[in-house]
Amino acid sequence: MSKPIRILLVDDHTLFRSGIKALLSRQPEFDIVGEASDGVEGVKRAVTLKPDVVLLDLNMPGLSGIEAVQLILQDAPETAVVMLTVSEDADDLAQALQAGARGYLLKNIDADYLKQAIQRAAAGEAVMAESMTGKLMQRFRSLSSQPAPPPEKEKLTPREREILLFLARGDSNKEIARELNVAESTVKIHVQNILKKLNLSSRVQAAVYAVEHGMGTRGGEH
Repeated sequence: MSKPIRILLVDDHTLFRSGIKALLSRQPEFDIVGEASDGVEGVKRAVTLKPDVVLLDLNMPGLSGIEAVQLILQDAPETAVVMLTVSEDADDLAQALQAGARGYLLKNIDADYLKQAIQRAAAGEAVMAESMTGKLMQRFRSLSSQPAPPPEKEKLTPREREILLFLARGDSNKEIARELNVAESTVKIHVQNILKKLNLSSRVQAAVYAVEHGMGTRGGEH
């Protein structure tokens, strides 16, 4: 049996935090290793505990969730930070993803979806509330109506550019591998190369980059 996913909860609402803890603690695949009631304490605990996943509130007193994401990833870059918030604002979503968050979920989420999202985030996938996907695409499509070709993009091979389009669609490595008829391990290597060449820290940031620079249009779907 695989090791349980180690989770840190960071939220200033004690009742909500307790509810999430009670829900996840009943599952053998999850291990709640710590809690924090504000961003500053959340960063300290994330750096010390190095959990697999941090469920992080967006709006907290003192240090915001966006600032907390950046500080956590500076010292614990392998940690998957997933925002768990009430905000459906597209700007909050974009800022969180640009800061390095691997996911953005809403607090009205279904319990089963939350469990699946945590497992996917721990496995390296991007997770997002379905209602927010359209808002993200709309926001960056408006920003990229007249994109200037970024010099970094020219560093990518044709195959890497192709995979970047799939990332912009939110496809998993398995889905990309199936579409291109290649091994999933091959896709993983390409994704790692894309992140390195574009100086990005997550596949979510790669997706944002692609859409922001006019590479992630829906018309590119097969």
